[in-house]
Amino acid sequence: MKSDNEKNDFADKINDFVQKNRKTIILSISVVFILIAGLIVFLSLQNVIQKNAISGADELNGRFEELRYYIGDENYAVDIEALLSDLNTFAKKHGGIAGSRAWSMIAQIHSGRQEWQQAEDFWLKAAKAGARTYLGPISLFNAAAAAEEQGKLEKAIELLQECINHKFEFPAAPRAQFSIGRLYEELNNNPAAIEAYRIVLTDWQNVSVWHQLARSRIIAIEIK
Repeated sequence: MKSDNEKNDFADKINDFVQKNRKTIILSISVVFILIAGLIVFLSLQNVIQKNAISGADELNGRFEELRYYIGDENYAVDIEALLSDLNTFAKKHGGIAGSRAWSMIAQIHSGRQEWQQAEDFWLKAAKAGARTYLGPISLFNAAAAAEEQGKLEKAIELLQECINHKFEFPAAPRAQFSIGRLYEELNNNPAAIEAYRIVLTDWQNVSVWHQLARSRIIAIEIK
């Protein structure tokens, strides 16, 4: 055990160090407090910004829902163009869920007009904005559908694969995998189609509908 003299010497050394470096110590503590306070303010502002963005997206969605059934109606063309303009402005300012929702509404308007290239482009923007959210794979799936409408089957397969492999689980992944097999059939690539269908059988054994459909397609291909 340390003697009382050793303890006193150690305490004196600490006291001397504090006295010699008190300005530096005080400055360091002040910097730490400033950083902590700044972080708290930053997080608070981020929370306010996020809430405002979500509120803005909800407002735009309300307008979209009122007009979505009149997309092809010339009587509503002015209102729809105004909504497109506002959605575009909003989406460019916001990322995450709010921005992704705005891009997806634009994509849906173009889909309603059967403007498939524009729909694909905006679904991809929605996927990028929502890459860290559940909207990422959903947007990729819809982009694949738009690509298929244009006859871009290889591109559709690529997007479906991205959708399935997304870090956020996609509830309709077995449907997406089955669609890959179907598209390979349309490309007359039966070996790739069978392989895609077999993935449905192995990876989603408990999803009976797509499991049965995949099995029936494999049988149909093999007996040709």
